[in-house]
Amino acid sequence: METSDICVIGAGIVGLATAWRATQRFPSRSVLVLEKEPEVAQHQTGRNSGVLHSGVYYQPGSLKATNCRAGKLAMEAFCRDQGVPFETCGKVIVAVSEQELPALERIRARALANGVGCRTLSKSELHEVEPHAAGIQALHVPETGIVDYSRVCRRLAELVTQSRGRVHSNTQVVEIRRESGRFVLETPAGRFAARTVVNCAGLHSDRVTAMSGQKPTARIVPFRGEYYELAAEARPLCRNLIYPVPDPQFPFLGVHFTRMIDGGVECGPNAVLAFAREGYRKTDVNLRDLWSIVSYGGFLRLAVRYWRLGIGEMYRSCFKRAFVTALQRLVPEIQPQHLVPGKVGVRAQAVAPDGKMVDDFLIQQNGAMINVGNAPSPAATSALNIADLIVDKLPRSPD
Repeated sequence: METSDICVIGAGIVGLATAWRATQRFPSRSVLVLEKEPEVAQHQTGRNSGVLHSGVYYQPGSLKATNCRAGKLAMEAFCRDQGVPFETCGKVIVAVSEQELPALERIRARALANGVGCRTLSKSELHEVEPHAAGIQALHVPETGIVDYSRVCRRLAELVTQSRGRVHSNTQVVEIRRESGRFVLETPAGRFAARTVVNCAGLHSDRVTAMSGQKPTARIVPFRGEYYELAAEARPLCRNLIYPVPDPQFPFLGVHFTRMIDGGVECGPNAVLAFAREGYRKTDVNLRDLWSIVSYGGFLRLAVRYWRLGIGEMYRSCFKRAFVTALQRLVPEIQPQHLVPGKVGVRAQAVAPDGKMVDDFLIQQNGAMINVGNAPSPAATSALNIADLIVDKLPRSPD
């Protein structure tokens, strides 16, 4: 049975960042990462739009706000040091009607409270930044950037290994128990023992929390996010990043345009309830996952609150023309022939029993077990700083 001082479950960006920070902070301790997939960053980390967020939207003083600001600087420094390409390209948040101006001003005030540099653009100034964007006013956030988080993860995994840590793929944790003051983790690849365990299992984080003997305070509800990409001839319609003013009635940002580090442009995502935690196709159904959703009172309360908006998201998922219409609010020249199917991701959204989506990062400790129960966007941007928070919770002594 392989034994380690620290075991991290999950090789997404938060898990790998935690493992690497642990090797830096405690070089004498053994660090192990267990990942159920053949490669790192196969789920949320490798299927997002690759934005380096600046911290515009988040409640001042929240974990999201503080970790996003510090985490972005840490991620940029990491990329410079490790030769990972990134770009600080900026983004615009566009108001297309008078009714959206108060919300845009609230975003500006929150951004300034978080220390984010930004300025309000008139319609003519917006067109200097994004010539094809519709809007009567916009907020320009020049600090926002883009990066390939999968590449970041591959480098983190290399650094963990170079620091005498180990990353085991194809190793899914199916049981956790305590024996003689340590954790024993059962996997199809064998048993592993560890003095301290960090749960960074993303889409399955609540289940791993329950395995450890701690009752999850929220349950993961999966939302599929579908993207289109702009065909090559339509890419000039978007220079960098174009976002809408978020609908205050809806907990997601809405479809937007994102230039990627490889030069392509993504459009999306929507937010559709997935019938499997890894439900990347519309036809994917996992009966266990589906029952976990529909039998959960928190989800039922959420559905009552947002059913109309949810139907709208499903409609846009089924009909490309509806998706195009949503994009045309931001860039009127977009046509159906400009869009080709892109990647699909699933967001692990923690939902509390009262039906509210957990809005902030959720990190809970139960003795030598640390559970990351909610790490939505901007977790990738914030990963190195979140890792520092987690490592701060590790026991000072390996015993």
